[in-house]
Amino acid sequence: MKVLGIDTSTMTASCAVLDGDTLLGEYSINQELTHSESLVPMISEMLDNLKLHISDIDIYGVATGPGSFTGLRIGVATMKAFAHIFDKPIVGVSTLEGLALNLTHSGIIVPMIDARRDRVYTGIYRWKQSRLENILEPCIMNIERLSEILDKNDDDIMINGNGVRQYGDRLLEVLKSRVKIAPAGLRECRAASIAELSLLNRDVYNRDDYYNLIPTYLKESQAQVEFNRKESGS
Repeated sequence: MKVLGIDTSTMTASCAVLDGDTLLGEYSINQELTHSESLVPMISEMLDNLKLHISDIDIYGVATGPGSFTGLRIGVATMKAFAHIFDKPIVGVSTLEGLALNLTHSGIIVPMIDARRDRVYTGIYRWKQSRLENILEPCIMNIERLSEILDKNDDDIMINGNGVRQYGDRLLEVLKSRVKIAPAGLRECRAASIAELSLLNRDVYNRDDYYNLIPTYLKESQAQVEFNRKESGS
């Protein structure tokens, strides 16, 4: 069963194809191009190299957030279009769960996506009997509050996600040697993890389809905040 996974939650655009438990190909790029410019050409180039057509895909998996509002909309809309055209299943996967799947740490895993203004999108995960267990639901949180929560936990901690660049040192100051930063290759969003979770969770998430699947934002976009402010007259 072939799965196409994509992640456009951050500045990194990533696409991957799995065939069962075999990774056939993965393409990730972090540059100034917008996802609307880069995503479809990336998918096309990867599939061409694999001698596959987009219609050969059995499941379309997409990171639904949290993350960049614009990036998520582009990624979800692209995969919904593919699923609609070829009448194939689509599965939405948490970006944070995808980041956590990158790591095989024995303690707790804390993915962090920069939400600006000293805040991160985050959750807490651990491995239990070869399955990833979520022990803090995805949320948006001030980095100081996250430090306090982690300081009360006795487990070793590994962090990843683009929030590491902005806030990793602050966690290290508080938690010292209990915190480890993931290697660079495992720190960013990877479409291979999204594809794997899509395959594993296709029955759990069978409510998803190309009509009702939507991004998970966890907060209002800045445009919506400005609109609400104007509407309220403040």
